[in-house]
Amino acid sequence: MSATRKVSASTVIDAVIFILVISFLVLNLLGIVTLAVVEGKSMEPTLQTGDLVLVIRVSPKDIHVGDIIVYKKLGGTFIIHRVIKIKHVDDQFYYVTQGDNNPIPDGPGVPYRDVIGKVVSINDAPIKIPVIGYLSLMFRP
Repeated sequence: MSATRKVSASTVIDAVIFILVISFLVLNLLGIVTLAVVEGKSMEPTLQTGDLVLVIRVSPKDIHVGDIIVYKKLGGTFIIHRVIKIKHVDDQFYYVTQGDNNPIPDGPGVPYRDVIGKVVSINDAPIKIPVIGYLSLMFRP
């Protein structure tokens, strides 16, 4: 006689969530994936203050016009803006960025070395969790 064990849907969901969390932690420790919190109005209406976005490290050739990237500004501040132009100078990639809600570009171009990664999107819509980033913003100095 064989014993059949039924697995509940909640057990499967718990297992999937556990695997996703562990996978994220490993990818985060390896510097491949990170989370970023949107702060400010420069990317409205696409992204709003408090949105949490998933950012993935990609090669310079995998960043295209229209992508939203996260980069480190002089002084260590992180900026989340859209790529509007790509320059290739002396084998280096530079990305001209602009906030969706900003009237002018950020400057002459962000060098690839300052890019943290690209915001993950599906069909050009960034994957975001609204509001949850406010928790992080509340504890910032």
